[in-house]
Amino acid sequence: MSLKIIGAGAGRTGTESLKQALEQLGFGKCYHMFELMKNPTHLLEWEKLEHDLKPDYDLLFKNYQSAVDFPAAMYYREFMKQYPDAKVILTVRDADKWYNSASKTIFKKIPSLVLALAKVFGLFSKSARSFPKGYDYTTRIVHKGFFSNKIDDREHCKKVFNTWNEEVKRNVPSEKLLVFEVKDGWEPLCKFLSVPVPATAFPKSNDRDTFDKKMTKRIFSTKIENSK
Repeated sequence: MSLKIIGAGAGRTGTESLKQALEQLGFGKCYHMFELMKNPTHLLEWEKLEHDLKPDYDLLFKNYQSAVDFPAAMYYREFMKQYPDAKVILTVRDADKWYNSASKTIFKKIPSLVLALAKVFGLFSKSARSFPKGYDYTTRIVHKGFFSNKIDDREHCKKVFNTWNEEVKRNVPSEKLLVFEVKDGWEPLCKFLSVPVPATAFPKSNDRDTFDKKMTKRIFSTKIENSK
């Protein structure tokens, strides 16, 4: 299955809300960071991308029509080459509000107790078993790589964030790019994708007040019968 939509926006720009919106619009499953936790075999493919090697796209995006959030956003150019007909959505928000959210969510260090419990619970849960390796990977490429190991430096991170957004705008042909704030709702998204506007409210998910609870639930939610 080919990707039809590539998300180029950084984490904490409404990427999970966008994921739910795309799925609601009929674009099938959307690949988000937590899909990596559900599919530990995918880590090798993401590491290939990290080292400028071509991954097994058929394995990585089997049954997915879109991909958003980290790590996918970091490789939007590679994905555009692989899927030349895909459209690109750059989710954006005010840089200060973005950093306030990121510093309290994706930039927070996972408590060592949670990592230890994940290793123990990994005997029964696929999500828990794969989480420590997935967490190490994302810390390496996002915290240390994308943000140069300066996640506590507000101005540095804001500069990286703003520079990234401008780079995407330069690199993606305007007819294939939507610069999108999730607060704007269905209208611009549906117009860009040429689909009808749903009667339901636009999804709002993964706000920073519930981030930790959702993170823990996702780590330990996989049923034993699905852990093979």
